[in-house]
Amino acid sequence: MPSLPSKISRRDFLKYVSAGLGALAFRPFYQTEIPETGESGRIITPGTGKVVRVSTKNISIYKEPWDESQILYQRFRNDLLNVYYEVESEHGPGYNPKWYRVWGGYVHSAHMQVVETHLNEVDYSVNNTPLPGRLAEITVPFTQARINRTGQKWEDIFMLYYQSVYWVVGVINGPDGRPWYRIKDSTYDYDSLDYYVPAEHMRIIPWEEVSPISPEIPVENKRIEVSLAMQTMTCYEYDEPVMTLKVSTGVPSTKREGVIPTSTPRGRYNIQNKIPSHHMGEGQMVTDPEAYEFPGVPWCCYFIPETGVAFHGAYWHDNFGMTMSHGCVNMPCDKAKWLFRWAKPLISGEMKRENIGFGTIVDVI
Repeated sequence: MPSLPSKISRRDFLKYVSAGLGALAFRPFYQTEIPETGESGRIITPGTGKVVRVSTKNISIYKEPWDESQILYQRFRNDLLNVYYEVESEHGPGYNPKWYRVWGGYVHSAHMQVVETHLNEVDYSVNNTPLPGRLAEITVPFTQARINRTGQKWEDIFMLYYQSVYWVVGVINGPDGRPWYRIKDSTYDYDSLDYYVPAEHMRIIPWEEVSPISPEIPVENKRIEVSLAMQTMTCYEYDEPVMTLKVSTGVPSTKREGVIPTSTPRGRYNIQNKIPSHHMGEGQMVTDPEAYEFPGVPWCCYFIPETGVAFHGAYWHDNFGMTMSHGCVNMPCDKAKWLFRWAKPLISGEMKRENIGFGTIVDVI
């Protein structure tokens, strides 16, 4: 499938997405696509029908599912690839041996985001919603956010990606004459410049999706344990595990003067504030895809707020089981939403920009 251009219209976006999904629907699945016994891996999910997005600058497509085989070609950021099936490679890597069979070869799953495309009805009721607005998530592989500095000239800023979450505060007629949602970024003051995306690319999140899970359990009887050695997180109720999954904690670092540590600190903490949508990075509105900007990071639970260490969803990688962050605990976005609902302090009655309180115990070991 062709690479997407850096600037796309709604029509172009739908054309490229339809081309990718259509290719999967009409390309026949030949038996010869399945690796024979004794080759480099075993099929773990045949006929997935998945589409994945390249979430890094570029990625290699290999002849076999291991990183010492022949590199056949490259794919680049925001390319969409059809997945024929998943392979668990005997060559690993051990922490994440999952590879995808794509057109012409194999790609490791580490920097691929599984995406879907769902277009949504416009919810005009957001125009009458008091601040902070209504939470909404991106439901397409990516969409181009734009700002209007002068009231007439529209400018591109960053892309917004599938499963990222934002505060929507209104609907306007966008640069294409269609409805666009107005977004208040969590990093900026409420009097600062807003930005906009096509409304059909976002889904307003209903309250029942974020209502508390097991709120009746006392705060002292819920606990989260993060193992730095195993790169796992386990949630306990009354010392019984209720969820265990692979995560990505901070990249190990040494203490040097003038260098900000990136490792996740060991110790006992408590979740102190929960933020459903947070702009992480340097807080700039830029078009550079290599800039350290992560708008709309979803379902953040801060347990060392002084240095910004939190649990949160990660839409920019799928390499859980390996250290990847600047100190936070990354996990899949759906698991981060579950944790956000389960952990205390509770969110009750309505979603707030931030909930503060003495919450669930966190042991980092």
